[in-house]
Amino acid sequence: MQIKDVLFARGSGAFFYDDQAAIMAGAPQDGFRYLGEPVTPGFTSIRVPASSLSIGLVLVDGAVVWGDMMSVQYSGAGGRDPLFDIKQISDLASRVIVPRLLDVDASLYLDAHAKIFEPFECERLPLALEYGVSQALLRAAAYLRRTTMAEVLCTEFNLPLPTCPVPIYCQSGDAREINVDKMILKAVDVLPHGLINSRQKFGVGGQTFMEFVKWVAARTREIGRPGYQPVLHFDVYGWIGQEIGLEPLSIADFISRVADTVPGFELNIESPADFGSTQAQIQNYAKIVSILDSRGSRARIVVDERCNTLEDIRHFAEAKAAHLVQIKTPDVGSIGDTARAVLICKANGVGAYVGGSCTETELSAQASVHVSVATQADVMLAKPGMGVDEAFSIVGNEQNRLLSILSRRGAQTETVG
Repeated sequence: MQIKDVLFARGSGAFFYDDQAAIMAGAPQDGFRYLGEPVTPGFTSIRVPASSLSIGLVLVDGAVVWGDMMSVQYSGAGGRDPLFDIKQISDLASRVIVPRLLDVDASLYLDAHAKIFEPFECERLPLALEYGVSQALLRAAAYLRRTTMAEVLCTEFNLPLPTCPVPIYCQSGDAREINVDKMILKAVDVLPHGLINSRQKFGVGGQTFMEFVKWVAARTREIGRPGYQPVLHFDVYGWIGQEIGLEPLSIADFISRVADTVPGFELNIESPADFGSTQAQIQNYAKIVSILDSRGSRARIVVDERCNTLEDIRHFAEAKAAHLVQIKTPDVGSIGDTARAVLICKANGVGAYVGGSCTETELSAQASVHVSVATQADVMLAKPGMGVDEAFSIVGNEQNRLLSILSRRGAQTETVG
C-alpha cells in the first residue's frame, strides 16, 4: 500500500467561526468582536477564531501530501454540523481513519474514498473530517499518477479534459465599499456577496439593502473598464423572509423590485428566507423560482441554508428549488461528493456554484479549484478569508496554472493521435 504513515498538524482557518443565531438576534458589534452571550451550542463566544486540522499522508517514497479539515463560518446553523472541535476530530481520525488509510490503494481515488468513509458505529463521519481527508487522498492519487487533481477527477467520473475557466465569485465581508472597488478594478466575474447578515444591514423593508445594490451597480459603471458586466450576487441570510414575511409571492415581489433597480445586470439573491426545514425550504423556494421565471425576471435564487449534504442538493436540484445551488464544500463532505453534486445539478438543469467558507485554508481552496474546473461548475468561490486580494489570487492563480497544464496535456494528446 502506498500510504505508510499519517501526520496531523493543528492550524487556523482564514477567518472566524460566528454564532449566526446570536448575530441574527441583534448582538451588537464592538470593533471586530460581537458583544453578548452565544446562543448556538459549542460556541464559547459569538465570534471564535477559526481552527483547522491538517492531515498528511506519508507515501512510500517519503513524499507527504496534505488536506485540511475545518467547519464553515456559521457552524451549527441551518442544519449544519456543529462547531469544529480539533480534539474530538483528531481523536476520531486517529482511532478510525488512520487504520483505514493504511489499508487502501491510494492511487484508486473513489475506491479508497468509499472504503475510508464507511460509517462508524452506524453514523456518518463528521463532514469536516471527510472534507480534509478527501483532499489528501486526491493529492495522493494525483501524485501517484503524475497528473493534476483535476485529471484524477476527470478519469474517475469519466469526464472530458476541461479547457474553459470557471467564473470566480468574490465576497466583500464587512469592508463593503473598499472591497467592491477592488473587485471592480480586478474585473471579478461575480460580486460582491455583501454579508447582509443583520437587520441593520438589510434595513426597514429592505431599503438599506436595496440602496446598496443600486450603489454596487452604479459603482461598476463608474470605475469598471468598458464592457465589464459582472453578475451581482448578494447573500441576505434569510432577511427578506425575516423582514417582509415568508409568503413566496411577497418574497418574489421584493426580489423583482430589487432586480428592476439594476437593469442590465443579472442578479443573484442567496438565501432569501429560511423556512425552518429542508422540506419546507424546497417547497417554498420552488414556488419563488417558478414565480420569477414566469415573469422573465433577471433575478436568480441561490440556495445555501438547509441545502448541505449531497442528498439535500439532489432534492433541491430535482425540485428546481433554486436557479443556482451553493455546494458548500465543508458541509457536503468529501471532494468526491462535491463533484457528484455539480454533476447532479447539471443533470437537472440547475446552476452549480462550488462555494465553501471564508474559514477555509489555501489547501482546501486549491482542491476546490480542481473539482470546479474538472466538473465545469458554473461559478466557484474565491476563498479563503474575507478579503478580496488573497482569495482571488489563490483561486485565480491555481485555475490559470491548472488550465495551462491541461492545455499542454491536450496538445500532447492531439500530437500522439
